[in-house]
Amino acid sequence: HVLMPHPIGNTGGNMPHGQTAGFLGKTFDPFVLNADPSDPNFKVPDMLPPDYISAVRVDRRRSWRDAIDKAVSYFESSQDAKLMDSTFSQAYTLMSSAKAREAFELGQESQTMREKYGMNRFGQGCLLARRLIERGVRFVTINMFETVFNELTWDIHGSAPFTSISSMKDLLGPMFDNAYSSLLEDLQDHGLLDTTVVVATGEFGRTPKINPAGGRDHWPQCWTMVMAGGGIKGGRVVGSSDEIGAAPQDRPVTPAEVAATIYQALGISLEIDLPGPQGRPIRLVDHGVEPISELL
Repeated sequence: HVLMPHPIGNTGGNMPHGQTAGFLGKTFDPFVLNADPSDPNFKVPDMLPPDYISAVRVDRRRSWRDAIDKAVSYFESSQDAKLMDSTFSQAYTLMSSAKAREAFELGQESQTMREKYGMNRFGQGCLLARRLIERGVRFVTINMFETVFNELTWDIHGSAPFTSISSMKDLLGPMFDNAYSSLLEDLQDHGLLDTTVVVATGEFGRTPKINPAGGRDHWPQCWTMVMAGGGIKGGRVVGSSDEIGAAPQDRPVTPAEVAATIYQALGISLEIDLPGPQGRPIRLVDHGVEPISELL
């Protein structure tokens, strides 16, 4: 799982939930890019050691760590130690893998292709996602929201530092449309769309009425999302809202149904139980929840 460019921020200082593996453990946490793929000097910070640390020093540090590990046999038998060892091994493998570094080399793409996606953070993130999927990465998250400070985001409350509806219409909307459609076309051209589910969604909608600051506030009663690929039928519209977008008018769809649809499209059984906290099994979706049949 690769998450780019950064985790979603929050004005309260806490990272919103859903961006880590939670109770599944840190082994399944995403590799966070922490870099802007549209930056002309883009490089992934953790793929190579700092310039002042040579390959010889990296190998020496690993040897020292191995020696210390052997000396601390009691700690080595603990679950925390096993997790730490697994994480370290994965990190070292990633740093020493030319194939992994090559996947992030956007400079290998033609300028025409890069401009097709859009020379902005989201556009280049979508292009990078295609490169990662093409090379076997199973799960990619592209955030179009980092933090409300000094960033153009979908948090369109209107007053600074938030985005206004005019910025959404003139900048964010076209930026998203261009990159998302280019990603679908590119996946199709590379023979990957039928095996890749592409989901574009937020966690809530925006108020039907524009506020005095020229924006829209949080509105969890109704919103829209887009799904493509993985055998999902294109050109379908499921459900509708009322005339002002305040509430579903017909065929409302729940988040659980969306999750079930994604699992179904990926060939994942809805009957699977995950090992939850204290050994209590957690179902992927609750009993009785069905995929959105109109899309499959």
